Amino acid sequence: MLWISETISIADWEMSETFNRAQGPGGQNVNKVSTAVELRFEAERSPALSPAVKARLRRIAGRKWTLDGAIVIRAEETRSQPRNREMARERLVEMIRQALVAPKRRVATKPTLGSQRRRLKAKTVRGEVKALRGRVEGEGD
Repeated sequence: MLWISETISIADWEMSETFNRAQGPGGQNVNKVSTAVELRFEAERSPALSPAVKARLRRIAGRKWTLDGAIVIRAEETRSQPRNREMARERLVEMIRQALVAPKRRVATKPTLGSQRRRLKAKTVRGEVKALRGRVEGEGD
């Protein structure tokens, strides 16, 4: 059981873990021990998540979301299998917590009358400055 919040938890049947050999430095140990963890969470089939949360989770997961609706997280940073397992679970929990927060609706506002007038006045002043940059006529000719 993996707890996301006080009300939401993920059952063990929704997650599966496979262990592979990690890439990168590690000496002889890296060739013998399967320390990398690949955590697979069946997000689409999860009864704990609402459809809106699943939609946000899909957007947040990006390339980690598979065609059959699962999230695959790979952790191979440390040489310790239990630590990699913990890191993968932490990433999953953080991803789901981000998806639980619904974005605020943007309220369309109009610019105030004063800000519109200030903008137009600044434009006219700028136009006058640019108009004065032209070639001077009549002097020295």
